[in-house]
Amino acid sequence: MTTPTTAPAGPRRTPRPVPGTPRPSAPRTRRSLGSTLVALLVLAVLLFPLYWMLNIALQPGESLAVTRWLPTSPGLDNFRRALSTQTDSLVTSLVVSLGAVLVCLALAAPAAYGLARLGLRGSRTIVFGTLITQMVPGIVIANALYSAYVDLHLVNSPIGLILADASLGLPFSIVLLRAFMVAIPKETVEAALVDGANRFTAFVRVVLPMSRNALITAGLFTFLFAWSDFMFALTLNTTDDVQPITLSMYEFMGAHVSDWGAVMATAVISAVPAAVLLVIAQKYVAAGVTGGSVK
Repeated sequence: MTTPTTAPAGPRRTPRPVPGTPRPSAPRTRRSLGSTLVALLVLAVLLFPLYWMLNIALQPGESLAVTRWLPTSPGLDNFRRALSTQTDSLVTSLVVSLGAVLVCLALAAPAAYGLARLGLRGSRTIVFGTLITQMVPGIVIANALYSAYVDLHLVNSPIGLILADASLGLPFSIVLLRAFMVAIPKETVEAALVDGANRFTAFVRVVLPMSRNALITAGLFTFLFAWSDFMFALTLNTTDDVQPITLSMYEFMGAHVSDWGAVMATAVISAVPAAVLLVIAQKYVAAGVTGGSVK
């Protein structure tokens, strides 16, 4: 019995391209590479102020005029000095910003649901008017609020700052939540009503869970508005009892104008909470912003 011999393998043939399959072209590759380089250049320009701020903060005892491009001997002395003087202001800003988020969402969610689902007359006009309110200069609102706050005894009060900062994100939150709630299927809410739920129960147990992405987005932007607010903090406070980080950093800069390392360290510390929230909530923000465009 003879053993079959295996024929020697010949040279591999290069597979022929499938007809109709586009071949990568060199000009297209070069355009893609050029676009990437331009995007990286723009990103570097945008991030350079943040890098320079961190660079100055890590160089203790250096004059602003002789700051090196790289922190060859970095230190945390500037951050220790900043934390020793700004901890109370950071806590105040955190309390005010979180309170503003709660107040804003507690008002914006029912308002958006009413404009989206209850068939109110003139709802489009109300939405348009809500957008117009964002065009009013902040100094005008701050001056009007100060007169009202004096009568209500809300000047130099955390509650006063919470209410004022909540008004910054309220128009945006109403418009965003309404656009999202309009896209929720009507049959879903009607099914809850058929099962015995009233309007409020359907809103709390059905509409709000389905609007989670939009609620997180609205809350995040409201937090950022309140965290970075300077106009209301300066106008509605006449003492140092309630001093957010923006106002405290402004006064710290005036008192330590020659100590730019501590000033930049304070700026870096004040930017950390907002940056952390943006990183954590970025996927919810993307879904919340685009969710209202489904319909």
